[in-house]
Amino acid sequence: MPGYVVRRLHHAYVASWQRHVEPLLTGPQFAVLAAVDAYPGAEQGSLARAVALDRPTMSAIAKRLEERELITRSRTPEDGRKRLLHLTESGTATLTEARARAHTLERRLMRSVGEPAEMALLAWLIGIARDWESVDGE
Repeated sequence: MPGYVVRRLHHAYVASWQRHVEPLLTGPQFAVLAAVDAYPGAEQGSLARAVALDRPTMSAIAKRLEERELITRSRTPEDGRKRLLHLTESGTATLTEARARAHTLERRLMRSVGEPAEMALLAWLIGIARDWESVDGE
């Protein structure tokens, strides 16, 4: 069953992430910091959609990152409900280290695939993910 194999892969990946990267950042925290880095000053709700998180989850993650002084959240003058996110110096340093750890982990996980086949595999998996995500819409 393909779903079972995907589940095994997911569990193996999460376990590896927890050992190698999570001492710094969880997967969702990493995604949020990377998005804030890519779009400094973006509104929290927009970034939630970009990293596939619902608003309450994004809000909780952003609050924890702010408490750790990895990001700042400022209110907009036009709409006090909106929060604009920026990395702090500590956030930039943490993200840099987490990216290095994640890159090392990705290389270890993909070593049996080989670089030329890796791009084809990723394209194939992205296509499958899109197909599977649309199943409920049919």
